[in-house]
Amino acid sequence: MEKLSLDAQVRELLKLAAASSTGRSAHTVYGGHEHVLRQTLIVLTAGTVLAEHENPGEATLLVLRGRIVLVSGETSWEGRSGDFLVGPKARHSVEALEDAAVLLTVAKHG
Repeated sequence: MEKLSLDAQVRELLKLAAASSTGRSAHTVYGGHEHVLRQTLIVLTAGTVLAEHENPGEATLLVLRGRIVLVSGETSWEGRSGDFLVGPKARHSVEALEDAAVLLTVAKHG
């Protein structure tokens, strides 16, 4: 069994993101490329955009802090602390409307 504090990790990643020219920081908290399931903590400073990308499989975003907008084509969904968003099966992008932290969970298709 392993236990970690997502709150503590968010605080550390926010410091790294604020100091980074990209305005973001991430850490895989479970799984990885050799696993079907991967959970990654992603922190974005206000105004930072994760450029449009493909969905690598089934994916969800749990907003832990702040506000984001998930955009796919002409459709967008806003998420704030406590919101759970199911990733679209199409190309999409994510923008932080304010400093934000999300837990991205991905189950890759074989």
